[in-house]
Amino acid sequence: MRNKFDQQLERLNEDLIEMGALCKEAVADAMTALLKSDKQARQKAFLAEYEIDNKEREIETLCMKLLLQQQPVARDLRNISAALKLISDMERIGDQASDIADITKFLEGSDLTHHVHIQQMAEASMQMLTDSITAFVKKDLLLARRVMEADDQVDDLFNQIKDELIQLIGQNPTQGELCIDMMMIAKYFERIGDHVVNIAEWVEYSVTGEHRTKE
Repeated sequence: MRNKFDQQLERLNEDLIEMGALCKEAVADAMTALLKSDKQARQKAFLAEYEIDNKEREIETLCMKLLLQQQPVARDLRNISAALKLISDMERIGDQASDIADITKFLEGSDLTHHVHIQQMAEASMQMLTDSITAFVKKDLLLARRVMEADDQVDDLFNQIKDELIQLIGQNPTQGELCIDMMMIAKYFERIGDHVVNIAEWVEYSVTGEHRTKE
């Protein structure tokens, strides 16, 4: 019985890694769609969201089976509980990558990405996501905590972009709609950062058994 349980836990871990990889692909494709006006990358981000949603349902079903059939205790229960939280945040990341990709079609032909720090924000968010998945795979507590700290940089870039867009609208009011679209993209990257922090916190919980409370 325990051997079967261990095999199911290993499958859960593999599925979580696969879902994390899909999230990384979705965000990377959204970035490419934004920075290079790449229509193919945009479509890949949409497809990745669909795959992420399917993977979430698969993992959720597996977790329910483990909880109901195996009645895990202690660390095993922590890992399964953390997995259910992780997939919720990863699903939202997939949604937001798709939302970014969708908005990029309104920015085609615009050079607005060269006038704000959106590339830096996108890259910072992507690095946080990559590190959070690595932290999960390796159960790396220090890396998970560095991910949490890195969110300050993403928040600072969001505020900087907001100021830059306000200045651009003041200089050229006809760019107002484009600036609003860019502001929405920046907001989605900021939300991705927030969800990545949640992932890092659940990695911490799976290792230590303690979860940070929001202030």
